[in-house]
Amino acid sequence: MAQKVKVATHGELKPGDKKLVDVEGTPVFLFYTGEKYYALLDSCCHRGGPLSEGTVDGGVVSCPWHGWEFDLETGECKTNPGVSQPVYQVSIEGDEVVVLLP
Repeated sequence: MAQKVKVATHGELKPGDKKLVDVEGTPVFLFYTGEKYYALLDSCCHRGGPLSEGTVDGGVVSCPWHGWEFDLETGECKTNPGVSQPVYQVSIEGDEVVVLLP
């Protein structure tokens, strides 16, 4: 059964905001589009760059270290097919933004 961890309050992040959160000891990059929240492992699977410090455009986050790009929804690497970044399911429960851990 998935474990639910509160990471923010709905309304805390404005559209386009990102936040680095600690989810049970795991650094998670949280991004809000204004319509949906996304959560990915913050440490880039290439060389460990902090995705929370990268840029987001068109549903894709770019790692600030080497430019690897990942789809926010699936974690699929756009610059290196066959590689993916871990993603976490996010839900809103009342006014809480919750990340589900497997």
